[in-house]
Amino acid sequence: MSSNKASETLLSGENLPFIEQLYHQYQENPDSVDPSWVPLFREYYPEDANKVKPSFSPRSIFGPTNGGLNGMSEAEYAPIPHKKPLKTPGRSTKFAARVLGLIEEYRLHGHLVAGLDPLGRPRRNSPPELDPKYFGFTDEDMDAKIVVAELFGDREVTLRQVVQRLRECYCGTAAVEFANIPDTKTREWLREQIEQHNYSEIDGAAERQKIYEDLVASDAFETFLHTKYVGTKRFSLTGGDSLIPMMTAVLDEAANSGVEESILGMAHRGRLNVLHNIMGKPASAMLSEFEKAPNPEEYMGSSDVKYHMGYSSDFQTRSGKKIHLSLTFNPSHLEFVNPVVLGRSRAKQDRRGTDRSNVLPILLHGDAAFSGQGIVVESLNLSLVEGFKVNGCIHIVTNNQIGFTATPDETRSTTYCTDISKILEAPIFHVNGDDPEACVRVARLAMRYRQIFKQDVIIDLVCYRRYGHNEGDEPRFTQPVMYSTIDSLSPVREHYCNTLVESGVLSREKADEIWETRMNDYAQAFQEVQQAPKRSPISTLAGVWDKYEGGRIDNDEVIETKVEQSALTELGLKLAEIPESVKAHRTIQRLFKQREEMARGEKPIDWGFAEGLAFASLLVEGTHVRLTGQDVVRATFSQRHAAVADVETNERHWPHRQLAEKQGRFEVYNSILSEAAVLGFEYGYSLDYPDTLVLWEAQFGDFANGAQVIIDQFISSGEDKWKRLSGLVMLLPHGFEGQGPEHSSARLERFLQLAAEDNMYVCNLTTPAQYFHVLRRQVRHPLRKPLIIMTPKSLLRHRLAISELEELATGEFQHVIPDVRGLDASEVNRVLFCSGKVYYDLVQAAEERGDTTTAIVRLEQLYPFDTGAIKKILETYSHVTDLRWVQEEPKNMGSWYFVLPRFLEDFGIQLKYAGRVESASPATGNFDSHEIEQNKLIADSFT
Repeated sequence: MSSNKASETLLSGENLPFIEQLYHQYQENPDSVDPSWVPLFREYYPEDANKVKPSFSPRSIFGPTNGGLNGMSEAEYAPIPHKKPLKTPGRSTKFAARVLGLIEEYRLHGHLVAGLDPLGRPRRNSPPELDPKYFGFTDEDMDAKIVVAELFGDREVTLRQVVQRLRECYCGTAAVEFANIPDTKTREWLREQIEQHNYSEIDGAAERQKIYEDLVASDAFETFLHTKYVGTKRFSLTGGDSLIPMMTAVLDEAANSGVEESILGMAHRGRLNVLHNIMGKPASAMLSEFEKAPNPEEYMGSSDVKYHMGYSSDFQTRSGKKIHLSLTFNPSHLEFVNPVVLGRSRAKQDRRGTDRSNVLPILLHGDAAFSGQGIVVESLNLSLVEGFKVNGCIHIVTNNQIGFTATPDETRSTTYCTDISKILEAPIFHVNGDDPEACVRVARLAMRYRQIFKQDVIIDLVCYRRYGHNEGDEPRFTQPVMYSTIDSLSPVREHYCNTLVESGVLSREKADEIWETRMNDYAQAFQEVQQAPKRSPISTLAGVWDKYEGGRIDNDEVIETKVEQSALTELGLKLAEIPESVKAHRTIQRLFKQREEMARGEKPIDWGFAEGLAFASLLVEGTHVRLTGQDVVRATFSQRHAAVADVETNERHWPHRQLAEKQGRFEVYNSILSEAAVLGFEYGYSLDYPDTLVLWEAQFGDFANGAQVIIDQFISSGEDKWKRLSGLVMLLPHGFEGQGPEHSSARLERFLQLAAEDNMYVCNLTTPAQYFHVLRRQVRHPLRKPLIIMTPKSLLRHRLAISELEELATGEFQHVIPDVRGLDASEVNRVLFCSGKVYYDLVQAAEERGDTTTAIVRLEQLYPFDTGAIKKILETYSHVTDLRWVQEEPKNMGSWYFVLPRFLEDFGIQLKYAGRVESASPATGNFDSHEIEQNKLIADSFT
């Protein structure tokens, strides 16, 4: 029963006192009554104590973890000792119940009337439940003496004092929403921290001076830039200055609780300020980026704007401890950095061991983007999912109360911009940005919550934007009233300074000295930059990256990917073994029997087993393998079966984890139904774990459409913009088999259009051996580039798409595969170039036609384009003038417009085209039409 309903029952009950009615209801159906009433039942009905269940049960609502809630020990998870909620001497139980109802209303809804807006605009009407009259209290009742142990201990106070205390706790410049948290222990812990400890008290004059110094640092930086670089775009923090002391407080608390490293991601607003005042990027380096580059030719076609750049440093806390910070590079699709940060954090946690609490992700969001961007919800949804959880992230929303020019009522349908985060059942703290002490108190409590409960926390920093969306924008065009108010406000630094001076914490002279010293430092840095402007180089390839490299790809370099055949047989037999204790499905038993025959060399290798052998060979060499995506454990087309489920117990057997005593980790995780967040997560993981084979598989290749921002802004361009390398592998099922527009094409043309400057590999493979060798090359080569593979569907079980075990043992990856049918080259009068599944359609057609004069050549690696390998083939058929490109995709898609200019420019050859005509849609949805199109392209290839 909700508190509102409880109140209504209280006021309308005529036959029985309210508490008795509620208790009878509880006896009939315990789940129908809010558990906060249970302590009252145990107090007033002690003779029935055995009938009243404890209001807290030591059972994790998130399933079995490491013992209680989210890994808490049994001792930590013990029920909270019962403490009588209140006493009302001389008053009835009905009166006590009404007091309890009023208290609960403030805890639940006090935030709705809290003083959160620094602009002082009125909020919505106060909920009637917060008025004592709603519960029938008279003015005389307000002076009644009561004991509320949770607020005042054993001291007698008046009901008026109770209400005043509740307003201080829940309706001040800091407010909390935690009614959405279902776990009683968690709510009680938060309640105690708020009501007994005022979130976290500020510790004396020294701490207040530190807060002031942080505000000076924030304000002075923006003031100096606004003076020297008028109108230059920088997305200033002015109006949200309290973010700097807030972040300092988070990091101080983090270091005290064992955090050693923090990965940050943030939007434009305040990014330069954070780079300088939190990350410690020198003032001279910051100012240099506002100056004209001394050698602009160096940056042609590369680099990025200053408010996208990242940085790494060591942050020293007030206690002298250090935390290593990494601010992640970020494009203008701001919220898409969220999963990247989470993936990086997970990778760093995996490197350190099992305790994930010592690496902290911090995400700073904009209010309009947080409530409006779907990637936010996708990323939040990863927080407690196995394989993706990072034991909690601190989310800080810099709430400017406006988007670009649009107000909240134009950009969301919710009360708060943070309401979307309620899917997490995490606490949401709202705090007025003009109260820096409240910001610090909230930050500390949020950090403690993360460490104790290992869950996300959301902080809504309600502030304003003194200038427009950027410094060249005029906000008064669209929001004149709002900016009239902003123009009348003094900076938070000034009014906090006045508060400290008036209270004797700081003298006016000392305060002015702190400000002037800071401004003089910037003036000196400015002079240095004017004399010798020099930009800080982007550092990379250090630490875990010192063994790896980026840059140009040498197509002639041969990477050793062979594995002894006897070793492959041994690994294959282990992969094909199902323990007697595991009762597998009959179909799985047959499949594993076939794999045993493949391992012995009695049957050719298919695609799924080639992948399994590639993974196994890397694992026993000490390489970790991580594969995620929707339903990847089984795989969309049932070719993988990384785990075997017992049909009776559902227990899982993982063959790849049983290969050797010392081997790499094998992690295969079914993901949430997301592309953007999961692909972003894996990209982030690959940034901090270059020695792991990191793969993301789309359920169908076209599903990658939903992650295009990650592909465009991070994967394909990260090395060029930010000098950040990634060895991420994308597996995209691709092939035209009559499954309609959505499940035919992985949009190969998009990746080829993005391919430049040797930024990635793009492959469309045709044999299991090729797949085996390209996966091993990805790890064995010191070069780290994203690998995009158009993986098959029908070829997974095609009679010709097979390889012998020997090809895995003695072969290597081939960029281009010449015709392997033993044709007499001198009699060839036509050469068909193709890539992927269509090769087998062409081979079958050639067999049916008895055609021995048409050579069929496969481009397995489309990018980087191997000019040398193709040149050798052309020399073999130098007498041939009929050269064609064949593809399944429509003419305006696929590889045609990629290969055409290369053949023309590199070899002076005008290829002919054989394939589908141009189309707005990738494929027809009618299977009969598909067959007609397929037959026509085959006929066009040989005619």
